[in-house]
Amino acid sequence: MPTHVLLLVLFAAMMHASWNAIVKSGENKLEEAGLVAGAAAVMAACALPFAGMPATASWPWVIASAAIHQIYFILVAAAYRSGDMGHTYPLMRGTAPLIVALASAQVLGETLTPASWAGIGLICGGILLLAIHRHASHRATMIAVTNAMVIALYTIVDGTGVRLSGNSVSYVLWLNLLSGVPLFLLVWLRDRKKVEGMLRTSGLTATIGGGCKLGAYGLALWAMTQAPVAAIAALRETSVLFGVAISTLILRERSGMRRLVTAALIAAGAAALKLA
Repeated sequence: MPTHVLLLVLFAAMMHASWNAIVKSGENKLEEAGLVAGAAAVMAACALPFAGMPATASWPWVIASAAIHQIYFILVAAAYRSGDMGHTYPLMRGTAPLIVALASAQVLGETLTPASWAGIGLICGGILLLAIHRHASHRATMIAVTNAMVIALYTIVDGTGVRLSGNSVSYVLWLNLLSGVPLFLLVWLRDRKKVEGMLRTSGLTATIGGGCKLGAYGLALWAMTQAPVAAIAALRETSVLFGVAISTLILRERSGMRRLVTAALIAAGAAALKLA
């Protein structure tokens, strides 16, 4: 994997953890997710006139992904209502790359090298080590694992769609527009007064989150045109390290010494992917 691709995916991972922390820190999780997605949609709409159009062959994929993302957003909010970010975020993000890696050969026709498999295994193993502990909420665990399957599904869909698009920037912008508007309308119609109040008090935070969301997945999808989807899917989940740091230092959630072991495993996995 080229160094510049690796570094950009790591930067995307940091942005991904940041917008998830914004959703988790909010009092109303689904509404926060709706505001972040809505902000990303507005930014995408402003940029679309300058981005051209994706190829016709990619449209079924972007529409399918936008629909799948509605389930993803709802499950993210439900997971953060039910458990700590330090548990649910690693579980969602750590399980999905394993599913993608196992499916990529059949679905995407990709063949991974032994070094790539080692890197994916180290990253996912470290993440899951962090996520699984005896005090975790059973409900939060089930929601997080379910969402991991959803994440794996949209990753494979978008990995295919962005390659067919011939224009990764346009594909990303359309995806954020088509996935963000329905969720924002859902929370707006559910409780308009609450959403209006949140826009006044946390509109800037939601805008920052929207920018992070747009940039994080945009960079990841572009990277999928440069390297195997399974490898990028695993590498971007280094966001868990940023997520755990945020959950501990900012959200004041409890965290143990396993973070050090997790960090070492994920770093080793990233190195293996770099050398693959």
